[in-house]
Amino acid sequence: MKSILFKYLNRHTTLAEVEQRAIVDAIRVEEYPKGTVLLRQGDIPDTCFFVLKGCIRQHSVDEAGKEVTSNFYTEEQAIAVFNHHKSDKSSEYTFTCLEDCVLVVGPLETERDMYARFDQLEARKKSMAQVNGDIADRSQPQRPHRFERFQKKHDETNRRAGISRRPAGNGIMAAMEVRGGGLNA
Repeated sequence: MKSILFKYLNRHTTLAEVEQRAIVDAIRVEEYPKGTVLLRQGDIPDTCFFVLKGCIRQHSVDEAGKEVTSNFYTEEQAIAVFNHHKSDKSSEYTFTCLEDCVLVVGPLETERDMYARFDQLEARKKSMAQVNGDIADRSQPQRPHRFERFQKKHDETNRRAGISRRPAGNGIMAAMEVRGGGLNA
């Protein structure tokens, strides 16, 4: 399992091997089988995750009792749900493994400690956020093209998550269905 993390660090950083080994030794890497619930809606989160391998679905049940998918996380994406700034610290979402997953797992404090020791990690996280669209897409003023970029970027994730797109009546948006689960997102 840790070999995946070592390969990732080797590929995406210029850290010396001894520094990479220190990171790999300090970080907890866990395997989770398909169907594992990492965090339930209403639970208080105390752990963040980084996906080395697999696909995770973020979803919730709304006031009407309808299950709604909000996001999918795949390789090289971080999941950090900390609500310390809110009076209700419970998670608004459930996170479920859609595939067998290999994840870096740890409390937020571990992440901060690793950034303090190895500044390349924080720079890499910011870079990934921009590439993944977490920052870049929200700052783009060209909203009509945002959905097209989203579609192209997420076709592989949609395939892995079992999502099929069907055109909506107006031709601009697409209705999404999760195959097998009967869930609409």
